[in-house]
Amino acid sequence: MNAPAAPAAASPGSPPLSRLLELTADAVQAVLAGRSLTEVLAACPPPARPGTQALAFAVLRRWGCANAARELLAPRTPPPAVDALLTSALALLWPSDAPPYPDHTLVDQAVNAARRKVPAAAGFINAVLRRFIRERPAIVAQAGHSVLGAWNHPTWWVERLRHDWPTQWQALLNQAQQHPPMVLRVNSRRISRADYQQRLAAAGLAARPADGAGHEQALVLHQPCPVDRLPGFAQGEVSVQDLAAQRAAPLLLGSGLPAGARVLDACAAPGGKTAHLLELAPQIDLLALDADSTRLARVDETLRRLGLAGPQVQTRAADARQVAQWWDGQPFDAILLDAPCTASGIVRRHPDIRWLRRPDDVRALAQTQAELLLALWPLLKPGGRLLYATCSIFRAEGAEQIDAFLQRQGPDAARLDPDSPGHLLPLADNAGTDPEAALADGFFYALLHKP
Repeated sequence: MNAPAAPAAASPGSPPLSRLLELTADAVQAVLAGRSLTEVLAACPPPARPGTQALAFAVLRRWGCANAARELLAPRTPPPAVDALLTSALALLWPSDAPPYPDHTLVDQAVNAARRKVPAAAGFINAVLRRFIRERPAIVAQAGHSVLGAWNHPTWWVERLRHDWPTQWQALLNQAQQHPPMVLRVNSRRISRADYQQRLAAAGLAARPADGAGHEQALVLHQPCPVDRLPGFAQGEVSVQDLAAQRAAPLLLGSGLPAGARVLDACAAPGGKTAHLLELAPQIDLLALDADSTRLARVDETLRRLGLAGPQVQTRAADARQVAQWWDGQPFDAILLDAPCTASGIVRRHPDIRWLRRPDDVRALAQTQAELLLALWPLLKPGGRLLYATCSIFRAEGAEQIDAFLQRQGPDAARLDPDSPGHLLPLADNAGTDPEAALADGFFYALLHKP
């Protein structure tokens, strides 16, 4: 999964703050009801979208502590629309190094939003917010005693990380609160990384090359920017892709594949890894599948923009598990299985994920992953390789999944490459194996060989 590196700032012509707070409260309420923030923002009026995204990102990162504070200030839960607006304002008033607005401005605009949205609650919201400002240190300290207040993640999520990573769980939760960098992947078929870095500099955008294996095409921007500011983006010279995601194509291709080698990208949308495979190995025949035809259209768009579409590349809407519906009977030399997962490794880019997921989702997704592995493994040639990937840091979707698969297959039928990265945790203390680890998203990779 790819995502914007950071929320965009409010643009010129953006609606007033009170209107942005209304839209933010609506977006947060929708997320808590089970809708993705990406989907909600897509329906947001275009002039208000950047500002709403910026506020919604900030609110969702602090929803746990803001909700704990609201429970202290107003123990009886208000109606959902009032609760969403009040708690969003509390999240934006939470102590930070760079407050988005002065306290009095935020309170005034939240009250104005309430007068339009729920007039009867305007006085209540005004009183609660002003009390929070007066008693902020004490309320912040009290709210921090709850799991939600301390970690801004659901309790089950915190407990799962504590179980999976007993010495690193706190650092992982802290890292999820950080703003991620914007990382570019230079299309080496169009331009070298060094030349593109010079193009960025000429456009007033500072960037540095990323270090480490699998990052040979990567540039890390010093400051995120809209993609339309990237020189040559529309012409296919560059893509936006996290450092961890950029490791997939080099891992699968290894030392190279012969011309005409058959490669399957089993869950291809939105197409970043598909495109990277073709940038590095234009001689392969590639089939890109995705069960969602709408998302598959993004793969086609990406390939056209990058100049990678051609007769050797096919895209098809299909569930990879339903092999009889799409497979032509010819085995593959290599398979990329970027499996559906909880996306627990990319919550800093998608802060809504932690509130959308439920404990049962881990078990259900792990079952889907196991079904995909079992369905696709027979399609691989002897001597072929399959790269299993998830953007998750939960062990059930990574090491435990692959351990179970290898036990089912037996050592004569499947072998784990000794250089498989395994779990990539976005922490600085992993710098011994990956100097850019703290900048990258959380991922899991297992490279499997068929004897």
